Amino acid sequence: MKYIFFAGILVFVLIVLTGCAAGPNEQANTPDEDGHVAGFWLGLWHGIIAPITFIISLFKDNVSMYEIHNNGGWYNFGFLLGLTAIWGGGSGGAARARRRSARMEVNV
Repeated sequence: MKYIFFAGILVFVLIVLTGCAAGPNEQANTPDEDGHVAGFWLGLWHGIIAPITFIISLFKDNVSMYEIHNNGGWYNFGFLLGLTAIWGGGSGGAARARRRSARMEVNV
């Protein structure tokens, strides 16, 4: 009985999360008004400055975090790489946990 309950919960959560998935970018591979299409390097830069841009976008309507006129996968890869390279990813927490466990071993 527990198995059926948890399987039902899992299916429900998957359906809800699928509804939150982003749709296709209709502006991908189309140039902006200046004729530029953002690529990997601009995606990397936008990822690095994303937290700052987010705060600014809360107060300014003409600032957005993500360039919709991009070349697709390479821009997305650069954006994610910029976010994780500068703003930590998961390695910062893992390093703290290793240091904490090393100190505990020394104290024991």
